[in-house]
Amino acid sequence: MSEQGAVAGLPVSTFAADAIVEVRPTATLYEVADALAAGEVGALAVREDYQVLGIVSERDLVSAMARRLPLDTTTAADVATKELIWADASASVTEVANEMLEHYVRHVLIEEDGRLVGMVSARDLLGAYSTDVDLELD
Repeated sequence: MSEQGAVAGLPVSTFAADAIVEVRPTATLYEVADALAAGEVGALAVREDYQVLGIVSERDLVSAMARRLPLDTTTAADVATKELIWADASASVTEVANEMLEHYVRHVLIEEDGRLVGMVSARDLLGAYSTDVDLELD
């Protein structure tokens, strides 16, 4: 099996970010931007009481700025994407990539046993196919 073929069948959890950056729904867009920058991520979870209410991506933040929404009073809940795409941690890289394409999204939440365990981005999956990725594919 080629390295690319082997990567395609690996569980998506292999490439998902383990550290989930999150904010409360009441976080201002300034706080969202700060959390994105501090976490060096392109999207974060909006969560309250262990429930994921949505995600806010860089794209959502730029859209809010383009609409001239006040960054100091507009909240994460106001701009969050609420139609979320979830994948099981055991789903293959190919399955998740196909979900991203089908739903035209760049981020998928990863769950295991009904709880959020990670988030994977289109960039993460692109990196999976990079020749620079050093995986032990036995």
